[in-house]
Amino acid sequence: MQLDIISPDESIFSGEVDYVQFPGTNGLFGVLKDHAPLISTLTAGKISIKYNNNEEQSFNINGGLVEVLKNKVIVLVETV
Repeated sequence: MQLDIISPDESIFSGEVDYVQFPGTNGLFGVLKDHAPLISTLTAGKISIKYNNNEEQSFNINGGLVEVLKNKVIVLVETV
């Protein structure tokens, strides 16, 4: 699925991922391919990304908003 992480100042990440975990306002939640559509607020924490080759990457954020729709995930964040 396509993941785009954007801050007010720059594009932080754009690429294909297999799994992403978010610090939701009501707790951690993950998104896989073909996830149901959703919009959620995010709290301060870490966005964790996993790729098909078992590589991982993470980004610290101060909060934000995420939208999941048709295997495209758009995240608007305030970075730490």
